[in-house]
Amino acid sequence: MARMPVTKRIMKQNKLAPLRPALLLFIILTALFVSAKSLLTRRNVDQDVLIVGNLLLVIVTLVSYLLLYRGMNSVNPHAFVRAMYLSFIVKFFIIVLAAALYILIAKSKVNKPALIFCLFLYLVYTFIEVSVLTKLMKQKKNA
Repeated sequence: MARMPVTKRIMKQNKLAPLRPALLLFIILTALFVSAKSLLTRRNVDQDVLIVGNLLLVIVTLVSYLLLYRGMNSVNPHAFVRAMYLSFIVKFFIIVLAAALYILIAKSKVNKPALIFCLFLYLVYTFIEVSVLTKLMKQKKNA
C-alpha cells in the first residue's frame, strides 16, 4: 500500500492547519493593537473595538471554515452547497448582531474609524478563508 504524502497526512490529522495564516494574522494584529495604543488614540481609533472586532472575526472565520470543511468532505454533493449557505448566514448574522449591539450600547460614541477598519478586516479574513478552501478543493480534485 502506497504511503500518503506527508502534507496530506498532516492535513488529515489537523483540519485547522490550513488556517494558520488567519491565526497568524490574528496574533500579529492583536499584538499591534495592544502595542500601538497611543498611536490609535491619537488617530481617534478605539483600541477595544479593534481587539474585540478582530477576535470576533477570527472566531467567525474558524466556525465558517469548519462548516465548509465538513460540507466539502461529505459524500453528499449537496452538503457543500448547504454548508456554504449556512456558513454565510451564520457569519452575516453574528457580525450584524455584534455591530448592532455595539452601536446600541455606544450610541453617540460609536467609533467609525474602528468599525471601518473591522470591515476591512472582515474582507481580509474572508479572502484568507476562500483562498484556503480553494486550495483544499484543488487538492481534493487531484487526490
